Amino acid sequence: MSSVPPPQVTSPEPEPVPAPAPARPPDTSDEPPWPVWTAPAAVLVGLVVGVLGSVLVAGIGAALGASTTSPGVTLVSDVVFDLGFVATALYFASANGRHPRPSDFGYRRVALKVGAAAFLLAGVGYYIVTAVYSALVKLHGTDKLPKDLGIGTSTAALVGAAIFVCVVAPIAEEFFFRGFIFGALRRAHVKLGGRNIGTWLAAIETGILFGIAHTGSAAAQYLIPLGFLGFALCIVRWKTRSLYPCMALHSVNNSIALGYNELHWNGAEIVGLIAGSIAVIAAVTLPLANRNGAPARAS
Repeated sequence: MSSVPPPQVTSPEPEPVPAPAPARPPDTSDEPPWPVWTAPAAVLVGLVVGVLGSVLVAGIGAALGASTTSPGVTLVSDVVFDLGFVATALYFASANGRHPRPSDFGYRRVALKVGAAAFLLAGVGYYIVTAVYSALVKLHGTDKLPKDLGIGTSTAALVGAAIFVCVVAPIAEEFFFRGFIFGALRRAHVKLGGRNIGTWLAAIETGILFGIAHTGSAAAQYLIPLGFLGFALCIVRWKTRSLYPCMALHSVNNSIALGYNELHWNGAEIVGLIAGSIAVIAAVTLPLANRNGAPARAS
């Protein structure tokens, strides 16, 4: 008995499924993508943008009947001035066609032990250097900025000054100086005795720029300690690969200076100012951390 084999049924070839895009590798590099020349360019352009912004604010204030030296106009002008540098840094960081990531500026998670150790070492070192310098040159006087912001005129002026000095300035200045300028200058690899000293030179240069940037808000005799603080913050940024300990130390220093030197607050009040400032900085900047990458490691 013969049988006929069943007909061969060929199923259609399955359509190729596109391969998923490779996952973005965790960020492990600490060298930003923008070149060295962007550092001086950003300083010059940022200064122009900041001054023009401040002039615009003063003009608007005058049109509304406010004095150009009133605390409100001064506060808004200072905020606009700092944001001008932030915008300039973002522009130059993107000028090479590569969209920068937050981690390029140092918004990286850092182990608590590493961050706390760097914070304490830099803070103690800064205050020791300041104490020695103060004994040698007989430091006296206070910062000009809090008085310009009218801290003794009203509660609103005090709150505005505290937010600017202890929150806005640490975020904006750390972003610009340690996040952008220090990163760019580090790309200049300078060899001495077969060793690359480019990072140390970048820290010194950034510290000098940081001190000079406070010429209008601090007495001239304080510029050297502030320059050393800028240097120490660069070392913290380098060793932790993170901007968070830098912002924390900057905010704590400003809070102590404002609360103790200017307002003559007691310890509990200063601690409250520090805690509140750190909490606001964390709320604003922690979402920028590269949560998909590995935590920052000590160098």
